[in-house]
Amino acid sequence: MKVQRGSGSRVSRADTVRGMSSKTARSPLAVARRDLSARQAVLAACFALGAITAFDLTDGRLGFLFSLGFVLVVVTAPWSVDVRSLLTTGVMPPVLLIATLLAVSLYFPHSIAVDGLPADAGVLARAIAAVVDHGVTLVVGHVLALVGIAVRVATAPTR
Repeated sequence: MKVQRGSGSRVSRADTVRGMSSKTARSPLAVARRDLSARQAVLAACFALGAITAFDLTDGRLGFLFSLGFVLVVVTAPWSVDVRSLLTTGVMPPVLLIATLLAVSLYFPHSIAVDGLPADAGVLARAIAAVVDHGVTLVVGHVLALVGIAVRVATAPTR
């Protein structure tokens, strides 16, 4: 046993270790307070997908990197938000994909190359063709995001 300075009482080593672990361990509620709001999650997802899209467009076409980045962004979003904001992350994947592909077809129309699409297709036609072309990516990302939401709801700490 050792004497703790200034306390006038004896504290055992076990008490010190036990006291330290209780101060460093965080409860699920304490961790949940650090979650993002719905607005923060949407902004982070838009920024991340925008950066991934810009990086993928360096070779002049959207490819696998865009698809992988999209799936990772929409799967990460439900794990980063407060449980009360999960609806937003469930609706976000199709809106995010359509908005991103619309922006790409507006500013970089020749980066969207879909078989059977005429070279003189308009912005809306290119956007629709790109969404159809990335349909599997959308389905995979959306299903994984919904699974993440279901797991978050099932494991949510009670208040």
